[in-house]
Parts: sequence; C-alpha cells; structure tokens
Amino acid sequence: MNQNNQSLSDKDPKNKQLFFLVGYPRSGNTLLASLLSQNPNIACTGNSITLEMMARLYLLKQDKTFFNFPDHQSYNNVLNSVLDLYYSDWPQEVIVDRGPVTTPGNMEMMQKHFGTNFKCIILLRNLKEVLASYIKWFTNEPSSFVNKEGKTIEEKLNYLMMPGGAIHRQYLAIQNSYNYRDICHYITYNDLTEKPKQTLINLYKFLNISWFEHNFKDLKQLNINGITYDDTVIGNNMHTIRTEIKKEDNPYKAMIPESIVKKYGHIVL
Repeated sequence: MNQNNQSLSDKDPKNKQLFFLVGYPRSGNTLLASLLSQNPNIACTGNSITLEMMARLYLLKQDKTFFNFPDHQSYNNVLNSVLDLYYSDWPQEVIVDRGPVTTPGNMEMMQKHFGTNFKCIILLRNLKEVLASYIKWFTNEPSSFVNKEGKTIEEKLNYLMMPGGAIHRQYLAIQNSYNYRDICHYITYNDLTEKPKQTLINLYKFLNISWFEHNFKDLKQLNINGITYDDTVIGNNMHTIRTEIKKEDNPYKAMIPESIVKKYGHIVL
C-alpha cells in the first residue's frame, strides 16, 4: 500500500493481501480470528498496534523539528512501509489486522497515504451484551484490570466507556464505517455464533479468496505463528474462547445499572 493507492499485495514479493477487523471487545473478535486462522493462508491477528505505530509517526510529522527540515518524501517512505515491514516475515498470504482503522483520524491517515484500497470486516454486537460480557468476566476473574478501576459495577463500566478507551475507539470506528460501506463487510455476533459456516462463506466472498473448509467444533485458542495472548497482562481469560461455538443468554445483563443504560442506551449497532 502506498500513496499511489498500490495495495500491499501489489508490491510485496510474498503477494500478501491486507484486511482490517473492527469491533467492540467481547464481540467475537477472538472467535472469528481463531476460525479464520485455521486456514494456513490466513493470519487474523490479536489486538494489533500497527495503526498506533502509524498514527504516532503521522503525528510526529507535525513536530517543528520536521518543519525545520521538511523532507516529506523520505518521511513518507517510512510511514508507507510500516505495514509491509511489520508483516514481511509472516508466511500467510492473507493478513487480517485487528484495529480501529475506520475511526475518522485513522481514515484520514489511511486515505492520505494509502487511498481506500483495502477492505474492512466490521463485527457488530449489542452494547448491552458487550457490557454484560465484561461484567461476567470481571465478576468471576479477580485479576481483571477493570477491578482496579472502581469498586462498583457502575464505576467499572464508566471506566470501560470513557473517551479514548477500547470500547469508545471501536464505537467511533463502527459509526464512521458506514461512510465507507463499499469497503466494509458487516458481521453480527448472532450470525457468527448461530450460523458460523454461512457467515464465513459470505466473508470469503467479500474478501475474494478461495474457500477453506473450517472446523466449528473442538476450537483451539488463538495462536498466530507461535504467538498467543498473554492475558496475565490485563486479566486471565480475557481472550479465552469456548471449544464449541454457541450463544448463551447472559444473565449479567440484569446487572447493568440503570444509569449506564440511560447514558449509553442510545447506542444500538
């Protein structure tokens, strides 16, 4: 991918294709990544820092040191190469990078340097279900980072929803994605859990890649090129998936405080 709208697959000798995955935490990201990564030609990442790396470089260009000696071409060479360099040693042909690429700021950066010659997978899940999943996790997992950010459920959920946090960034990305529907494919959590095979068939068609026969039982935890989540950093079992796909009614929804419902109940995705 570069300023001339050339895709990563056009310039990379390994002929890689790059896509992005956008979605709230607790909305099936790890499940989808685990399923897709059964295909030896696909690597669907865990939480990725590539967009943050690019954003910091992008903002650094506003520094007065740069303007004092404004070598735009050399600077752009570095920024335009971040994604290629990051994934240059990955053996898979298809890379799905998990990050909020469609936030207004990220899209401004991407369009300026790469055009819109990329595709995005957007995972949708009702916010109440997302928050209920968080409640279930931090209620049953003492090591959860959320337990350090408040004593009550209300305090903890307000922390999770604060501007700049993971939920808020993904919310902005999802909302702004509707301005770029031609490059986005939407998957609901219900479809992913209730009809996973058809959901993947539709996704493969959108990505325009050859079908692979996936296994939907005895699922494995996400492992990409020997790298797994180290959830001791944020709390055990944050990214642990069930070995079998099934959606269960979450009774923890009843524990969402009314103040949170009133404050964020307008968010329906």
